[in-house]
Amino acid sequence: MSTPQQQSDTPGLEFVIDATREGFEQEVIERSKSVPVVVDFWAEWCGPCRRLGPLLEKLAHEYEGKFILVKADTEQLGDIASAFGVQGIPAVFGLRDGQIVDGFVGLQSEGVIRDFIGRLLPTPAQAIAAEAAALEGSEPASAEAKYREALGLDPREVKAKIGLARVLEAQGKTDEAASLIAELEGRGYLEPEAEAVKARLALDAAAADAGDLASARAEAEANPDDLHARFRLAEALAASGQHEEALGVCLDLVERDRRGVGEQARQTMLAVFNLLPPDDPIATEYRRKLSFAL
Repeated sequence: MSTPQQQSDTPGLEFVIDATREGFEQEVIERSKSVPVVVDFWAEWCGPCRRLGPLLEKLAHEYEGKFILVKADTEQLGDIASAFGVQGIPAVFGLRDGQIVDGFVGLQSEGVIRDFIGRLLPTPAQAIAAEAAALEGSEPASAEAKYREALGLDPREVKAKIGLARVLEAQGKTDEAASLIAELEGRGYLEPEAEAVKARLALDAAAADAGDLASARAEAEANPDDLHARFRLAEALAASGQHEEALGVCLDLVERDRRGVGEQARQTMLAVFNLLPPDDPIATEYRRKLSFAL
């Protein structure tokens, strides 16, 4: 078997690592969100494991970081093996984006394993979309071009379509972004990332109607009984990123006029929830308050 923590010739880059209980979440689940991970559940006493292990390691080095091989000794990590549903070893699982996408049990030929790795690796369109995602923050125009290139290779590539919608919305190209989101929504559901884009588009459109925040606030303060003025303030607050105050104003409108402007306020609250991380304490608090109000 290999020695722990085999290193590639590239400094700092590990192609084969030994799993630890403390680091398994980071080594496998989180790592698979940036590069495919192959987990090999094995044991020293297992003859087929001792034959399969070196083959997997050879391929890991041959592929030079296109996937990471994680060796998981079932004698040390039996609970993790059970969580993966391992009933016999060697058992090999392929993970991508934090999810198991393929696997096999028992000693396999090199050809079978290469096919398994081929299914696990990103397609050319997916690889280009990943490059685009890395450029979004610094070079949005370049990211847009790469997302379009990815979709040219595979028009069905969902991550590229969501990424393109996201980068278009960020650049103010809202009509095309909205069209992409509508196309995705036609499947009957939206991924959380797409829901966030949809929420930003809705809030951007609402903010255009509400006007600037200072004017909306002044109008609401001058007319405290005008619920529509209060709603315009909530929209302006949400669009400017002042989510907690926006949610507070919206909740008050839900409580005061549930069937009227309160319904619009509820929709705005849902849009803000989609913008915030699922475990955001503000979102959690106002989800509870909204549920109680309803």
